[in-house]
Amino acid sequence: RQRGFRNVVLWPRGVDINLFHPRAGDLGLPRPIFLSVGRIAVEKNLDAFLGLDLPGTKVVVGDGPARGDLERAYPDAVFLGARTGEQLAEIYAAADVFVFPSGTDTFGLVLLEALASGVPVAAFPVTGPRDVLGDAPVGFLSEDLRSACLVALKIAPDACLEFAASLTWEKSAAAFVRNIVETRAAAARSANLQPASPHFVA
Repeated sequence: RQRGFRNVVLWPRGVDINLFHPRAGDLGLPRPIFLSVGRIAVEKNLDAFLGLDLPGTKVVVGDGPARGDLERAYPDAVFLGARTGEQLAEIYAAADVFVFPSGTDTFGLVLLEALASGVPVAAFPVTGPRDVLGDAPVGFLSEDLRSACLVALKIAPDACLEFAASLTWEKSAAAFVRNIVETRAAAARSANLQPASPHFVA
């Protein structure tokens, strides 16, 4: 809006709750399990997570240029490599807290994947996590990431599931269509025209 754009509206992202959901499973590691998922690179700030003094096990899923250095620096952490689909969903569901140490991500779909799996979030109070979580009681944001992890352990999975259910891809698509229709109607009103019925082509 500051740059002169008009008709700016929010379009929420979504998560596949048919894939990411609670399920029975165990990674066979000491609990609690603190999980991080994503590209393993310097900008993801994984040192801030892996260097924490936490009970249980720290697990990292993903691959990237920093993986080798981090594996050597943090031998007590478990690096599972890149995982997708059902394998990834099973790992999410087996975690107790999802840790998002990045300070630069603009959204972070992995946060929604964790929440849909019933796993609360611990993160820094920066743009990405704040945009996803808002004021919802499904995670804890703090400059003290260790404290955030320990507080998140106490958050009920049901709150996470209820929050994620409001952010499905179906609801994201519905919001997109609704925004188009409302914006078109507003433009028609401002031009003193009757809004035509919208047509959508699949």
